[in-house]
Amino acid sequence: MERRVLTAAVLVLAGLMAGGVRVQAAGGPKPVSAKKLDAVTSAALEAMKKRAAELKIGGVAVVAYAEGETIEGWTSKMAVVGRMKDAPTATEKGNNLLGIAYAKASEMAETLKDSGTAGRPPMTGEFGWQGGVIGRVKGGWVIVAFSGGKSEDDVEASRAGLAVMKKGL
Repeated sequence: MERRVLTAAVLVLAGLMAGGVRVQAAGGPKPVSAKKLDAVTSAALEAMKKRAAELKIGGVAVVAYAEGETIEGWTSKMAVVGRMKDAPTATEKGNNLLGIAYAKASEMAETLKDSGTAGRPPMTGEFGWQGGVIGRVKGGWVIVAFSGGKSEDDVEASRAGLAVMKKGL
């Protein structure tokens, strides 16, 4: 028994020193390959761009995949859909749409609920705005957010991306 444990530890250490090895629990879902994740996230962003065009909105689209039962890290991709900010005016301070989209994503990572539906006051760093959706997939979580339109339009653009992510993963 001790010899098997030692052998396993040596193999893992050797794999890590040789450039990394992914260890998963027996019977757990197979990790998503980087190539597949890149293809799925790109397709999800395209779906969001298409839906945003149908809704006649622009802004920023974000998609993220977090492997595992809890969200402790993610791989994300974003795309500017027409504009990344609303410039300041004499009466408005402007909007960083990328920052808002990631704030929606961070709220969902913490609550595991769609943005703006946590049922609690927003924490510092959150806005409590709708526009992001989260979903469970085999082996992890998918977080999708859009910022730039009205909340209901942002949600619709996000849902388009979520559907592609869920289908592809």
